[in-house]
Amino acid sequence: MAVGADRSPDAAGSPLADRLNYLFTTMHPPGAPYTNAHVAEAISGGDEYGETTLTEQYLSMLRNGKRTNPSPDVLRALAKFFAVPVGYLLGDLSPSQAERVEEEVRFLVAMRDKRVRSIALRAVGLPPEVQDSLTTIISQFRQQMNLPPEPPESSEPAGPDGANGAGGTDGSGGPDDGATHGRQ
Repeated sequence: MAVGADRSPDAAGSPLADRLNYLFTTMHPPGAPYTNAHVAEAISGGDEYGETTLTEQYLSMLRNGKRTNPSPDVLRALAKFFAVPVGYLLGDLSPSQAERVEEEVRFLVAMRDKRVRSIALRAVGLPPEVQDSLTTIISQFRQQMNLPPEPPESSEPAGPDGANGAGGTDGSGGPDDGATHGRQ
């Protein structure tokens, strides 16, 4: 499981800290990861999160494992911000369910790249054997370029011009550019 790749020593054994750090590292608009300040401000100031108040300091303590039992409102707000189930943050999901959530996160990150989206969408409706052929061709290209068979789990995707970290054409990182729901 990819969770824990960004674990601090203080967070050892805290599923919440591991998963928050994974989401901060992985689920963000093109460019740079979210900061604690940005997420706390978005949640505290956003109508979509109700009356939930979250400070940068408290979020930092959740991420480093110094606090492990946030209120249900804070958990719901964080889950909504990152578009994951609350059970994922709590560690209540089975390993296969947690892996499924992380797979969906990796998919959303990959879909930020307009070229990747274009390839994926063009494969829709093709017969399964043609889709399998395309997968084989892509695998051969990856091998010829000395790339791993599968892309790394948390790398920053290439932007529309092929450069890493580039956002959408308007730079907003909005849903049309592949960023997660409700974020800049």
